[in-house]
Amino acid sequence: MSNPQSAIGYYPGCALHGSSNDYEKSIRACLDLLGVQLKELDDWICCGATAAHSLNHTLAVALPARNLGIAERDGFDEVFAPCPMCSMELLKARKHLNDDAVLREEISDIVEVKVNGRAQVINLIQLLMKAGLERIRERVKKPLENLSAACYYGCLLTRPPKVVQFDDYEHPHSMEDIVEALGARTVEWNYATECCGAGMTMAAEATVLSLSNKILKNAADHGANCIVVACPMCHVNLDMKQPDIERAFGVEHGLMVYYLSDLVGLALGLDKSQIGIDRHFVVLEPKPVPQPVAAEE
Repeated sequence: MSNPQSAIGYYPGCALHGSSNDYEKSIRACLDLLGVQLKELDDWICCGATAAHSLNHTLAVALPARNLGIAERDGFDEVFAPCPMCSMELLKARKHLNDDAVLREEISDIVEVKVNGRAQVINLIQLLMKAGLERIRERVKKPLENLSAACYYGCLLTRPPKVVQFDDYEHPHSMEDIVEALGARTVEWNYATECCGAGMTMAAEATVLSLSNKILKNAADHGANCIVVACPMCHVNLDMKQPDIERAFGVEHGLMVYYLSDLVGLALGLDKSQIGIDRHFVVLEPKPVPQPVAAEE
């Protein structure tokens, strides 16, 4: 992104215009301060997550492919998809189209727009890295010195690795680089790429509560006073479901769950209401960061 003033194609997906519109508010606010302009794709449609792939392969490719075709038609070389499930579906469709010329023609006919599969698909972490760590550091007004963050990638941001090709799929560190540029500490922990239950939050709630409880506990056990996510579904399971988790397991986590864009916004001087933090289910001041014990001389 050599020209920070040029707009990038933006695919919000269903969640960011619905149940997770606080995430969109946060993203737009922090990117605006970084000089990154978004242009929402005209007439985008649902990418098909999470059910299309289990019903019909052609449909599962056609739905995200239409959004790629719209982006290419309108001259976008990159498409920003902040929901990891959406970005994964777009990337999978792109790979299918690039690997199969016959399928590419078939899908173009079905969706009634020429799809070449050229447009790159990027997530929020990649977009912030493109904006530049140095640019972010220069704009920090309120270093987040009171935060000790467990950066949670979940199971979709880095997987499947041959399709997503983002960071180390087992031991990623790009989110930590951004959080540390904001003045916060990050912790090493065991559940950074484990699944929280994702879309099973309605169909198998007990499983989601168990998985998410382990994530929250492990983060706190490793010295975190907050969790940072870049996925609306992860935020639902760790934030909205946290009171249910505490009742189910007789625990008291009281752990703030921030979107990565929330922390960027806070560090760049925005208040909580400007980035939607006041609409989270868990709204607490993070517990004090344990200070390292000075070594005896």
